[in-house]
Amino acid sequence: QVQLVESGGGLVQPGGSLRLSCAASGSILSFQTMGWYRQAPGKERELVARIISGGSTNYADSVKGRFTISRDNAKNTMYLQMNDLKPEDTAVYYCNVDVGLSLETDYWGQGTQVTVSS
Repeated sequence: QVQLVESGGGLVQPGGSLRLSCAASGSILSFQTMGWYRQAPGKERELVARIISGGSTNYADSVKGRFTISRDNAKNTMYLQMNDLKPEDTAVYYCNVDVGLSLETDYWGQGTQVTVSS
């Protein structure tokens, strides 16, 4: 049984920064892909960033150069450093651990709200 808990969301002005954390209660294998998804009201869930085995990363075009995903396997924690935030980044952000079948069978956190507004 794996439980994921996100934290670090909040209200920030455009151009500001936030760091999201995802803490896992169970064992996460180093070769399991982890990622961050987000969902804005009335919008589809979208992939923001992922980190795969070997440390390679992928980012949505909208966040390239601004967001950085990382993980600390010793602490069972994944992070998303978000810089130069824009109003379009406003959404609930979810932590994801890929189990290799589908998004519905993956492990998910409860989500943390990020609001970017002046």
